[in-house]
Amino acid sequence: MDRHRRRRSLAYGPAEAFIALGDHSQLALYLAFATAFTVFVISLAYNQVIELFPNGGGGYKVATKLVGPHAGLVAGSALIVDYVLTIAISAASGVDALFSLLPPVHQVVKLEAAAVVVILLIYLNLRGMRESILLLAPIFIGFCVTHFALIAYGIASHGSDLLPEVRATVEQTRDLAGNVGWFFVLALFLKAYSLGGGTYTGIEAVSNNVNTLKEPRVRTGKWTMFLMAVSLSLTAAGIILLYLLWDVQPSRSGETLNAVVFGDIIASLGYDDATSHAMLVAVLAFEGALLFVAANTGFLGGPAVLANMAVDRWVPNQFSALSSRLVTRNGVLLMGAAALAVLVWTEGYVALLVVLYTVNVFITFALSLLGLTIYWWRQRRDVEHARRKLALASFALVIVVAILAVIVVERFLQGGSITLVITSSVVAVGWLIRRHYSRIRERTVALERGRRWKMHDLPGAPPALQPAEPTAVFLTGANRALGLHTVERIEALFPKHFRNFVFVSVGTVDSEAYGSEQSLTTLQYETRAVLDALVNFAHCRGKGSCWFDAYGADRLRELERLALEVRDRFPNSVYFANRLVFEHDSWWTRWLHSQTPLAMQRLLNLHGLELVILPVMLDDRPEPAAKARIASA
Repeated sequence: MDRHRRRRSLAYGPAEAFIALGDHSQLALYLAFATAFTVFVISLAYNQVIELFPNGGGGYKVATKLVGPHAGLVAGSALIVDYVLTIAISAASGVDALFSLLPPVHQVVKLEAAAVVVILLIYLNLRGMRESILLLAPIFIGFCVTHFALIAYGIASHGSDLLPEVRATVEQTRDLAGNVGWFFVLALFLKAYSLGGGTYTGIEAVSNNVNTLKEPRVRTGKWTMFLMAVSLSLTAAGIILLYLLWDVQPSRSGETLNAVVFGDIIASLGYDDATSHAMLVAVLAFEGALLFVAANTGFLGGPAVLANMAVDRWVPNQFSALSSRLVTRNGVLLMGAAALAVLVWTEGYVALLVVLYTVNVFITFALSLLGLTIYWWRQRRDVEHARRKLALASFALVIVVAILAVIVVERFLQGGSITLVITSSVVAVGWLIRRHYSRIRERTVALERGRRWKMHDLPGAPPALQPAEPTAVFLTGANRALGLHTVERIEALFPKHFRNFVFVSVGTVDSEAYGSEQSLTTLQYETRAVLDALVNFAHCRGKGSCWFDAYGADRLRELERLALEVRDRFPNSVYFANRLVFEHDSWWTRWLHSQTPLAMQRLLNLHGLELVILPVMLDDRPEPAAKARIASA
């Protein structure tokens, strides 16, 4: 996925940077070298992310672990907006590439065509489409072969002009500075330099997906980062040099800069018009197809970010269960609807989409590099080479913050302010969601305080388990108070019926992609402490009791597996779960709660098992006087 994301950034990043120079295209020579240098600096800094997060990091987890939870919220929100814009900008750029082959009269329907592409991708993802190597490999290989060959030939054929171009660039820059001042030259260069920020988006994708690489992951990840940096820097700088050497000007007929320069290069090969046109069609078809495939990464990456943020309660809990078709559908619809809204609002204008996109990319970059800087500053006296790594991380941070500041200030009224408002809105929603979950947790803890319950010492051996006897299986969470309430309700509803009480709990953590051994150990300790307390409570009530636990990224899948394991050991069992019911019900509470019990009820029913859902009513009013109450039903 990371390869396709970085390649499609080459379709619009260099072009937007070059166009921003306007009549002063001589600065493109500096731009080419600055872009290549920046790619290497950020890539080297992101090697540190691979070292510190060998199981995969990503901007969200890096910011959360190294800066703080709220920094993680900002980074995660920026990534969500980034993936939405990935869909929108890839669809719009792909349509631009393909429409470069059509007469200007057809340009008026480009927005509708981009919307159709997004709708088609939504449909395919709802049908369960995934990236297929049989589809992607030919597209990726075709893109690389055609574009690398044209870039190499285009530069080589004008190789004799390169040295004179350097001299002319230096002279023209000096003359320009003499006429309008060095401040104007620097401001113009920084404007173009910052608009090429979309070129760097593949860098983070490598660190995000280290967990998918072969062992040893750190070494493989660093080599992948190096190869990516080399290919990305050479290709981006090469395309910018092509624009300069071939004196490319933006086309008034709607053709992209890539279409213009590649068309000129192909025409210079001496083939007849029909052959030249066929070759150009092939080049732009590969470019457009790769862009459409890249748009699909938004539908894959967006729900994954939502799942990781759901573990930390920044988004609704339901997004943590990616194996659920309902959850996947909701994630796909959310990302697709947002992308369509962005396309309609921007009218598919790539220049504006680049601004929106680049701001969010560099927000994540900045927070990740800030985390690295803080980490190595704290370790500067204790870890070998820490000072060197600190210097690299802080230097990369300065570059990234400068690019972010320039594009926000320069394009504040042309999209910079809007993207900050959009990302800030996502941050605000995440903060409200977490505050709601914290308030509900406090209300449920009040249930336990009202019972004045504490751990008891058994006078003798605990009651023995009787696997053949009726067994109540409780699907519990991290909240001990709700577990105690459920046990009491079962005893009241079915007095002396069940001989065994079995407690099942799953700790939700993305252990494969973002987890660590330390965080997993902490989660196990907290989960098992709750389970031990519930087993102790059941023993004191004269019930044979035990617990089962599991840990993973998908709570529903793990609960289903444990439930079937319990069924094999206790065949005469009935399953119980609790569901929060709010006295003041609203779409907000329905959106944030009640998903897991209902989903588990359906899953267990498919296996012929019974799950009884017991309601727990709470008062969700924000007033401090509001108190939790138990449903009598």
